[in-house]
Amino acid sequence: MRVCIHRGTKEIGGTTVELEADGARLLLDCGLPLDVEDGDPIPLPAVAGLVDLDPSLLGVVLSHGHRDHWGLLAHVRPDLPIYMGEATERIFAAAAPFVPDQPALKATAHLVDGRPLTLGPFTVTPHLVDHSAFDAYALTVEAGGRRLFYSGDLRAHGRKAALFEHLVAHPPRAIDTLLLEGSSFGRLDLDQRFPTEREIEARLTERMKETAGLVLVAASAQNIDRVVSVFRAARSTGRTLVVDLYAAEILRATGRETIPQTSWPDVVTFVPFHQRVKVKKTERFDLLDTHGSGRIFAEALAAHPGRYVVLFRASLLDDLVRADCLGGARAIWSQWSGYLAQEKGQALVAALRSHGLDLETIHTSGHASIGDLKRLAEAIRPKTLVPIHTFEAARYPEIFENVVVRHDGEWWEV
Repeated sequence: MRVCIHRGTKEIGGTTVELEADGARLLLDCGLPLDVEDGDPIPLPAVAGLVDLDPSLLGVVLSHGHRDHWGLLAHVRPDLPIYMGEATERIFAAAAPFVPDQPALKATAHLVDGRPLTLGPFTVTPHLVDHSAFDAYALTVEAGGRRLFYSGDLRAHGRKAALFEHLVAHPPRAIDTLLLEGSSFGRLDLDQRFPTEREIEARLTERMKETAGLVLVAASAQNIDRVVSVFRAARSTGRTLVVDLYAAEILRATGRETIPQTSWPDVVTFVPFHQRVKVKKTERFDLLDTHGSGRIFAEALAAHPGRYVVLFRASLLDDLVRADCLGGARAIWSQWSGYLAQEKGQALVAALRSHGLDLETIHTSGHASIGDLKRLAEAIRPKTLVPIHTFEAARYPEIFENVVVRHDGEWWEV
């Protein structure tokens, strides 16, 4: 089995890994760089079969639903086979009507935790992992008598931390090459750790208790762990969680009744003007039927702002301002801080400040601390360890054994 990392050996995001065995090829992920701005042209990796038919390319195995791992799939030929988790496919379908450049990607077959999937000469075994994306997998790939483990993105401090501990306790064996993500390099020292999701919940709870008015939490609706943290903090402070139609559909797409849903008494739906227009234009009145039982209007938020927490995005701000909802409010940023450096993030900060609100950051990483990465590598004990999804590949030999630093576009034998 041969491997080429087309993108990811020297940056976080844009990950694309090509495998070749017995004349057949397989991709692991095909993503956009994390820092790409809207409209920036990003070429597809030099992989035969992404645009024109090439039977030797068997498809793409998608580790999870973050754009830096799937974003370029919006530009490949429509009949290219894609393999992903079932919940990931549902989330794509739920998001597509609301996110202009997000396709409703269809799965040729679904990844199932621990169930091998045979694709030509490749056997792919998914491992469900703890990550800020719901339904995320690490992958063991076997071909030609060789075994590769691709970490995808993972962590040990989220609400599914038990999955990481299980992976450490029961690692895949006889791994020739470990492709190990290193997003935390450059962000943490070796002895530091990220806050746990439960610690984030506790901090959110404190801020909600201290706030007389509305609490706006700017968090991704697709970060289900974070939505759960916001909900739990809201409930513990006697507040109701407010979600828009997009978030409501994402939560429904998880297929998990244990995750907050608009059918719950302490979750309500707020439909901003732009979503009302979208519903009318697209005749998606089914969305209102599905999520309308607990619908709330801006006037009710303004009347009793201290009763509510809004899962917030910039597109909701105009509605809240028109209804005069922001007296005594607090705004919290609960996602990657790098987005605030981009044009849209800067515009949001300026808009909130114009209404007397500063953004406080309460967030934790979707990626493992260096210490947890070291525990995983020591459990797997690969013959070689290759850095991926990191800006700091040169630091790996300080931490791990058997490190071989590769370069984008370089082919090598597992």
